[in-house]
Amino acid sequence: MKRYFSLVLAALLAVFALAGCSNDPAKQPDGSPDAEKITIKVGASPSPHAEILEQVVDKLSEQGYTLEIIQYTDYVQPNLALESGDLDANFFQHKPYLEDFNGKNSTHLVSVANIHYEPYGLYAGKTAALDALKDGATIAVPNDSSNEARALLLLEAAGLIKLNPDAGLLATVMDITENPKNLTILEIEAAQLPRSLQDVDMAVINGNYAIDAGLSIKDALAVEDKDSISAERYANILAVKEGREEDPGIKALIEALQGEEVRSYIENTFDGAVIPMF
Repeated sequence: MKRYFSLVLAALLAVFALAGCSNDPAKQPDGSPDAEKITIKVGASPSPHAEILEQVVDKLSEQGYTLEIIQYTDYVQPNLALESGDLDANFFQHKPYLEDFNGKNSTHLVSVANIHYEPYGLYAGKTAALDALKDGATIAVPNDSSNEARALLLLEAAGLIKLNPDAGLLATVMDITENPKNLTILEIEAAQLPRSLQDVDMAVINGNYAIDAGLSIKDALAVEDKDSISAERYANILAVKEGREEDPGIKALIEALQGEEVRSYIENTFDGAVIPMF
């Protein structure tokens, strides 16, 4: 009887030993590394942000990370999701918008890296050329404060208006000091600008929404200069919730996004509508 129980005990120990080997986190039975990876959830606008993120999926996989890209078509939800912890990072905005959003929503989001810059363009709607603009024509601009200032600065650079020089990147329609054509500046939610183009004479459209709508920066009637104050200030950023800046996964994501493969992809894909900022 003792021998019987000894044999049963030996068999059970052998089974547990085999089970322990097959679940070894360092090695599978065939000797290969465990394929389990850490997931990084990143919220992004469809284009160009999600497209750029797709370029680093394989590189992050090699480092033990699964990059999950969650697409958003507005500017509010990806920040709320980041604040709540539903996302690990987001990639769709510039720092002035982030700062403004934090102030208005008591969120705690920070920029961890500049990735690219999307020059704003002034696109033709019912009026095809700047010199064809009639008195009282309507030009649509983004209605959030940081992007509106940027749009107004482009209209000033195009010679259509003049702004109070003290307003700078905080300019609103109230800072227009000269408007020789009596233009009506129509403030519209940024995502709606491409769809509104047919109803206005012209519109200043954010780069990602212009790309989504099939608009080419080369067809714009006026474009932000790559050396302007906007280029540096309005670089699109990778953002995280405060306190997560040093997370290994975030560091790996930054390194991948600022790599030469991404630089080449941006320069060869977007035909000047997206410019690397690293």
